Amino acid sequence: MGVRKERSADTAAALKEAAKRQFVERGYLNTKITDITAAAGRATGSFYEHFASKDDLLRELEAELHEQAGAGILEQHPADHDLTNPEHLRAHVAAAWNTMQANLPVVIALYESAIATGEDPGRLWQELVTSTGTLREHLEDLRRQGRSLPGDPQLVAAAMGALLSSLGYALLRADDAGFSDEEVIDTLTRLLLTGLSGAE
Repeated sequence: MGVRKERSADTAAALKEAAKRQFVERGYLNTKITDITAAAGRATGSFYEHFASKDDLLRELEAELHEQAGAGILEQHPADHDLTNPEHLRAHVAAAWNTMQANLPVVIALYESAIATGEDPGRLWQELVTSTGTLREHLEDLRRQGRSLPGDPQLVAAAMGALLSSLGYALLRADDAGFSDEEVIDTLTRLLLTGLSGAE
């Protein structure tokens, strides 16, 4: 990699890291591009050499989060998984929870950005459907096997994703909630398992 490309990559990485710090400290909605560039020690103009907007930067961070989440899920359960199997479902929940914890600034930004999409009310639903696509595919597999589900796989996957993301946004930011990761993962697993395996 040439010197210029290396500097450009370093600047993009510095802006992303600074943005993450600002999202935790200020919240996504209160963070300005000038806050990000100042925290990164870069000129404001450098931001626009890499990102069209703050939302564009967030989309890149979101793509990295989804890539990490997918890798985490693949590492933690077999290819022939069954979401009504407690161990397999727990692996999914653990991968999602651990990814949210490792990417808390992005979780904060995505949640706040989604809530603030008043000019595009359908965006929140579309983002939820997109982010839970892998989960939906697993549920569709169960339905093809003749397993009963509480509802349409897309709706069930979205509901599961909304539960995880809302809890993650609230609980991972709480300093004194008093729940261990294991307790959260086990509780979510039991709750979701009851909903999936208890379907009539």
